[in-house]
Amino acid sequence: MDNDARHLRRALSRRDFVARACHSPLAWALAARAALSGRPQAALGVQAPAEKGRLIVRSVRPLDLETPVALFDAWLTPNDLFYVRSHLYAPEVRLAEWKLEVRGAVERPLELRLDDLKRMPQASVVVTLECAGNGRAFFDPPVAGIQWQRGAVGTARWTGVRLADVLKRAGPKPEARHVWLDGADAPIGTMPDYVRNVPLQKALDPDTLLAYEMNGEPLAPLHGFPLRAVVPGWEGAYAVKWLTRIEVADREHEGFFVQTAYRYPTRRIAPGAAVDPKDMAPLTGLTVKSILTAPAEGAVVPGSGTRVAGFAWAGESEVERVDVSTDGGATWQAARLGADRARYAWRRFELDWRPPEPGSYFILSRATDARGRVQPITPQWNPSGYLWNAVDRVRVDVRA
Repeated sequence: MDNDARHLRRALSRRDFVARACHSPLAWALAARAALSGRPQAALGVQAPAEKGRLIVRSVRPLDLETPVALFDAWLTPNDLFYVRSHLYAPEVRLAEWKLEVRGAVERPLELRLDDLKRMPQASVVVTLECAGNGRAFFDPPVAGIQWQRGAVGTARWTGVRLADVLKRAGPKPEARHVWLDGADAPIGTMPDYVRNVPLQKALDPDTLLAYEMNGEPLAPLHGFPLRAVVPGWEGAYAVKWLTRIEVADREHEGFFVQTAYRYPTRRIAPGAAVDPKDMAPLTGLTVKSILTAPAEGAVVPGSGTRVAGFAWAGESEVERVDVSTDGGATWQAARLGADRARYAWRRFELDWRPPEPGSYFILSRATDARGRVQPITPQWNPSGYLWNAVDRVRVDVRA
């Protein structure tokens, strides 16, 4: 048994009654983190509402939480049900000490407090954030990494300032080509720092934000308080949390999370095959995808009928249609799309279904976006398990 395991076992003997009392996987996870950190749970700075106990704990160290898809029932995902992705341990940020530095290839380096940002013109954008590894658990052959299934995704109205406005105040020099984003989460030991690279053109897009609010509320600690990036339409790892430093540069960042992680093959490869690094490029935009949220997998459906529902999204593109099959893909029907819509946000879809007879049925959903991209039967395998977007399906039983 390693030292961490022994420490956890001893410490949880003092704390696990709290988790058991809450009947919450998250409570156990937070107790475990507190135990392993050697600090009381109240000092972690990552506490969450009790509702977060409804999320699936995919990792304790650092904390990663997935939303059960059955809880997706609104266009905007409630903050306490929004998935959590952490690459390093969540920091405890004290607002009185926090500042945002802007430096590098700029004419006027900046140090901004939150009040300084709030005095700038405010902007809001509704964006669906999805972890690039959402669906990783379904790849065959399996790939390493957090085994997300379908719920590492959520939609929120993000409010803050345009990154372009901050950069224009700093004055990028002519050689500026990239923007590096770094947060207060600090690496431990030999872990690499979590820094992400955004090309200057995307950073200057008027929809790219530095957000301090999520669905009208200040960012919660787990979601990046006091400031996070929101890079609309791109995979969620660009939405750096606890943002403290922006560096404008003439080149890509050379760190692990740019040059090794979050890269995708530039050509199709056989499942399980090795990929030469020269055949990899940075992963950027999301692809077209849908998920079924009702009925649930294994549900018993009345013969009188039920509502088939879910959400579909397509990164920087818009969802044009969603087709649903209730006979395992033999035939398809166009679903109704919800009235709520925004350029970078998912669309709700619904279909009223009356089964022809009792039995076991596969229900499938397939989205098409404005670029003509269609969800595939089998997505492209890749060694990191990114961008799973196969036609979604659930099996249900119909009883008379």
